Amino acid sequence: MHSEIHSRYLLNRRSFLSSTMTGLSSIALAQLLASQNLLLGAVPDKTPIRPNIDPQRPNLARQPHFAPAAKNVIVIFCAGACSQIDTFDYKPELIRMHGKPMPGEQVVTFQGGQGNLQKSPWEFKPRGESGKMVSTLVDRLGEMADDMCFIHSLTGKTNTHGPGENFMSTGFTLDGFPSMGAWVTYALGSENNNLPAYVAIPDPRGTPQSSVNNWGPGFLPAVFQGTDFNAARPIRNLARPQGIPGNEDIATREFLKRMNERHLAHFPGDTELSARIASYELAARMQLSVPEISDLSTEPEHILKMYGADDPENKLKSGFARNCILARRLIEQGVRFVQLFNGAYQTGGEGTSNWDGHKFLKKQYDVHGPILDQPAAALLKDLKQCGLLEETLVVWCTEFGRMPTFQQGASGRDHNPAGFTAWLAGAGVKRGYTYGATDEFGYKAVENVATVYDFHATILRLLGLDHERLSFYHNGIERRLTDVHGNVINDLLTRA
Repeated sequence: MHSEIHSRYLLNRRSFLSSTMTGLSSIALAQLLASQNLLLGAVPDKTPIRPNIDPQRPNLARQPHFAPAAKNVIVIFCAGACSQIDTFDYKPELIRMHGKPMPGEQVVTFQGGQGNLQKSPWEFKPRGESGKMVSTLVDRLGEMADDMCFIHSLTGKTNTHGPGENFMSTGFTLDGFPSMGAWVTYALGSENNNLPAYVAIPDPRGTPQSSVNNWGPGFLPAVFQGTDFNAARPIRNLARPQGIPGNEDIATREFLKRMNERHLAHFPGDTELSARIASYELAARMQLSVPEISDLSTEPEHILKMYGADDPENKLKSGFARNCILARRLIEQGVRFVQLFNGAYQTGGEGTSNWDGHKFLKKQYDVHGPILDQPAAALLKDLKQCGLLEETLVVWCTEFGRMPTFQQGASGRDHNPAGFTAWLAGAGVKRGYTYGATDEFGYKAVENVATVYDFHATILRLLGLDHERLSFYHNGIERRLTDVHGNVINDLLTRA
């Protein structure tokens, strides 16, 4: 009898519809909780995300994966492996043990055996409200320490400059992989139609050792590579030839545009042709926009002085200072990613063109420090006072660090990828904050050890991008900037 009543109840139309609605709402609730990772045991969605790109407007601004903290990025890359021991990583024990052998096993470094521990030739002083200890080698940057978020526990995969630059810029030591800026512009495009989405600014002394690998597109479409020019050297082959009047040049471009569009109408699926047409049209617009943005004569005198761009005694510093001003002007105009290089491939002997101080550290860094210090500090200060730092992420990095010892028979430091420093400032990162640590001598990362993959993942996160899902299918592999590694360093973020 009970069974018969129960069967009738289940077959009751009103009860059946009521139970069905309850079940559907439960499914919807479970879906919502799972999408926000709030359901116990829910697996986050790792489906690759490839941006939908219009071939005719490949740099059109695109939406990030989630709410971003930063809209734009400036990377200050110190080529040659700037020493953490002599800039931002203060080690009292290194001072106490100065001149003594480093305890433990003898380390064979890049250029052979090591000598004794050597304290920094420059004094460290507490800075700002945070009391962060920063070297007098970078005194002006030290004044901005309260705006910086330091990572003292970065580790690399190589102790060789070329592969090290590749690794920091692309996430791979080998050639042929997309640069960080190429990934960002592939994902997000740009808010300016008249300038490149991604600009690389080489040092006045030349390009870094890995040259265009640092801003290349790798296997991404070529349109996402960085355009390299600086304040002293304009974009090559951009200006109209002197023998061609302006009206003829415009008429020729309009004619070519009509011909290209007609040809494209017959081959609508030819994305390479669309991209080529888009790049030609951008180049035409850049004939007007680039000379204007590169003309620093419109900058107020006090700004030139703040950056050191008017320094008649140090042409290398004034040249780098003008590059820093150019970086700010590009960000003002909505350029998405700016890569600013301090130091170039070695020319004229070891240690003369970059931070690779093997033989005479004090003599060499006394040259390089002032070139970097005032202009880079002024860039941070300028971005802050004009409100751009609230939406711009500034990144300072180098390819690896240096040893706490001097090399045998020399007064310089050898290569060291086991522990080095980078810092972030601006949109979305904690101010006056320090993350991770090397050992008591500054040799090896021992606390909150971080990889370059983690570093890249964090930068992408600040731009609203999921490093595990932003991908490009290449040669049968779903490629990404962080390869199959990397975790966002949430401790650095103002909101995780």
